[in-house]
Amino acid sequence: MTHHEVARTLLMDPRLVKDIGHWGAWRRGEVPPTWPLRGMVDLPPSMVTTDGAVHSRLRTPVSRTFTARRVEELRPRVEEITHALLDELAEVPPGTPIDLKARFAFPLPMGVIGDLFGVARERHPRLRELYDSLFNTTAGPEEVVATLMTLHGFYGELVAAKRAAPGDDLTSALIATAGDGEPFTDEEMVGTLETMVAAGHETTVNLIVNAVRALLAHPDQLALVRAGKVSWEAVVEETLRWDAPTSHVLFRFATEDIEVGDVVIGEGEAVMISYAAIGRDASWHGPDADRFDVTREARHHLSFGHGPHHCPGAPLSRMEARVALPALFERFPDLALAVGDAELRPNPSMVVNSLSTLPVLLRPAAEREPVAAQPRPVG
Repeated sequence: MTHHEVARTLLMDPRLVKDIGHWGAWRRGEVPPTWPLRGMVDLPPSMVTTDGAVHSRLRTPVSRTFTARRVEELRPRVEEITHALLDELAEVPPGTPIDLKARFAFPLPMGVIGDLFGVARERHPRLRELYDSLFNTTAGPEEVVATLMTLHGFYGELVAAKRAAPGDDLTSALIATAGDGEPFTDEEMVGTLETMVAAGHETTVNLIVNAVRALLAHPDQLALVRAGKVSWEAVVEETLRWDAPTSHVLFRFATEDIEVGDVVIGEGEAVMISYAAIGRDASWHGPDADRFDVTREARHHLSFGHGPHHCPGAPLSRMEARVALPALFERFPDLALAVGDAELRPNPSMVVNSLSTLPVLLRPAAEREPVAAQPRPVG
């Protein structure tokens, strides 16, 4: 679905569910193990793969962590990590290209969500490799299976460690939580961790990358922000609409025939919502929906989803971007792409929407020291 109002209606329709058991092709055994998107649907039970009472039981304890008050309490940590990363970047010699995605956009949200769930800092680079592989929808079937098994094992070990020795982290808190009187099973814990750590960093990584790219490609818009005529909040919201961090999200499955205008979604059919297309829907955002405009009169967008499965980490992602972007451009006012915009390469994924890398120059190359005038020989 690519239209805002239709998508919003369907995202609220209880006849479209996340339980893969309602997918006709899955029930009939027509989805082969080699299907490239299997890693996006064949997942342990979590808040993104369940509905109704089960979904509520798994989602509610996590959602309490991302209330406005709890997110604001995380701001000092977000600022601390941001400025530490910028201090490291300040050591890069002028004129030296760096990958801003790897050096800034990734370690910031990964550091925050890793701290929350008790994932050791030294494991973050490995998790980045695994999630890059998971979201790579051009990966071969062997890689998909290996990635899933490695992720399951990683979080299984983390759950076992936290059960044996609880810490001051959300993983330990969820293990001790009895949602509606029923504790999380190990399988539910693994599914929850895989989902929350993925969503808790990937969305913000893409939001920061996409915002930096958009601002550098539209210097007039960046000038408005720097002059204080437009807020960084407006930049974040326009980026979310114009270049959403997620292209498409997990399928939903029809439990009965659903009429959508002149189309009927048949019972057992799968539906994919195209968040990237929805943000450019001219019928909702106006005839200039394809234009990046931070002065645009804001209209509600669906880039974090809608309805019962609306992303619970949306407030955290927004806050991280609102901290990171102004700090980055204040520290490096001459920030520029190291290559032409046309040379940037997208992430090979139909799920996440970002770039593989974001090569930038933090500062222009240092000017050469003037050569001292040599005295002319006499005679």
